[in-house]
Formats: sequence, structure tokens, C-alpha cells
Amino acid sequence: MITDTKILPYAPVFVRMLKGPVEYLDKSVWERLLQYKKEFAAFLLPLGLVLVLDEQDGYAYIRHAAAEDEEDEISWVQRRSYTYEESILLVLLREMMAEFEVGDSGSRELVRKRREIKEYAELFFREKASRMKFLREMDRLIDKMAELGFLHLSGAHEIPDEDRFRIRKIIKAKVDSEVLQQFLDQLQQHRSE
Repeated sequence: MITDTKILPYAPVFVRMLKGPVEYLDKSVWERLLQYKKEFAAFLLPLGLVLVLDEQDGYAYIRHAAAEDEEDEISWVQRRSYTYEESILLVLLREMMAEFEVGDSGSRELVRKRREIKEYAELFFREKASRMKFLREMDRLIDKMAELGFLHLSGAHEIPDEDRFRIRKIIKAKVDSEVLQQFLDQLQQHRSE
């Protein structure tokens, strides 16, 4: 019989992080995460999970711990696969983030209009059909990146191309600098052929 029903102070953080990454902008969860980060990380380990916390960029997520035996691996966190086009846009958004961080911006967050994302991506996507079809496909990909949590609609506009999206820093965890450089090298090689 269980007599101690005290809820762990970081239980809301655990529940929230099972749904996806947490950012510093989610103040209550972020502050509790920082307050209990050691206890929370220790709690996750026996469950086969690891806390990934980047305090400087202000994001955290849970990933599976490397299992010695694949049969023992527990699947708590949803894994996603991306189409080729989604992967390219993901890498391009990461490149925009890298350029932003090198620049002299006084802002901590990278915000771009839908139109600006399309213009940036247009350089890398080959038009297979009409321009209208290409633009519709770009709209679909941008919406998919928002659905997946890499973009956040920060300012809706009556003209869809003027919608403003914040590129979330969690993208740095998905596409690290090594993956970004490999993609850029492949792209350069492909252009020279």
C-alpha cells in the first residue's frame, strides 16, 4: 500500500517536456526546470531518458539515453522522420540562425516574415513546375516547420506572406553545426557539377 502521495515538484516539467521542448519564454516551466535541474535529470535516468538543457540559448528537451541493448530501449519520446524537402528547409532555417548569431543583432530572437523565408529557400530549391506551385509548396513546408515546433508564428498578418515567424533555437539541437557544414559542403559540390 502506497501511503506517500506527495507529487514531485518537477512533475509539471516532466509532463510538459514529454509533449516537446521547453523554452525560456515559458517562464513558469523554465524557472521550475532550472530550480530542479539536478533532481529532474536524476529522475529521468532510471526511465531511460536524458535531459538536454542549453541555458545560454534557453531551451531544453528530453531524449532517449543510449541503450546497450536495443531490445531494452524504451520509447517515451516521439521520433519523427522528415521528407527530403522538410530536411532541406530545416537545414536552411538552421543556416539562417547561424548567420543571425554571427551578425550584430541586438535581439536574442530571430524573427522572419514568411516572404523572407521563401526568398531565402528559393535559392536552394529547384523549381520543378510553375512558380505558383513552388510557392504553395513553400507555404506547406513553412507550416509544417511550425507544426513540428521549429517555427513559432509570432505575428499573424492579413497578408499571409507578411506573417512573422520566430525561428526557435531548439533547431540548433536538431541540426548542429557539423550537420550544417556537411549540408553546405554537399550543396557547394552539387553546384559546381
